[in-house]
Amino acid sequence: MLTVALPKGRIAKETLEIFETIFGDSFKFDDRKLILETPNFRFLLVRNQDVATYVYRQAADIGVVGLDTLEEQGLDVIRLLDLKRGICKVSIGMRNGEKLDFDKPEIKVATKMVNITKRYFEERAVSVDIIKLYGSIELAPLIGLADMIVDVVETGATMKQNGLEVVEDIMTSSTYLIANKNSYIAKKDKILDIYEKINEIIKAEQKA
Repeated sequence: MLTVALPKGRIAKETLEIFETIFGDSFKFDDRKLILETPNFRFLLVRNQDVATYVYRQAADIGVVGLDTLEEQGLDVIRLLDLKRGICKVSIGMRNGEKLDFDKPEIKVATKMVNITKRYFEERAVSVDIIKLYGSIELAPLIGLADMIVDVVETGATMKQNGLEVVEDIMTSSTYLIANKNSYIAKKDKILDIYEKINEIIKAEQKA
């Protein structure tokens, strides 16, 4: 039995569709249920930010989570496979027409991705004041709380609607299959079997 942590929403749906393709069975959560038991798997529906924690603490053997979340949290898990789904960017956004100036004495950045932001500016030896926000981040530059934001961007539409534009991309993110290190040793055959089957599907999709 493998326990699989999935983030609620589209990624869970897409992952379960992959399992349906592989095994020919139906994998559907009952309404409002957070656990789905099948003969070979137990699926857990958790918040995206919690997937890597479940895997790291071995409450789940494997999980599916965005690379941006992995990079932000820095938990010691095995990154098995890029699933080529949920592709987005982590980008710097500023008010329309403004330019990124690394020579300013101090830059104020609003973000919920504190570690990714810190690393990016440290690598450029730029002093930043990071303001952690949990939502409506686009508001910060508009009211003078911050010079810029760092956020996940899929289409850029939310930034555009709020008078901001992407001035620099920090990283590209997509969904990854991850594994707990101890589970990988104890259940290696099962985990590698799943890895290989999913990898075949991803490869076929890339060729199509």
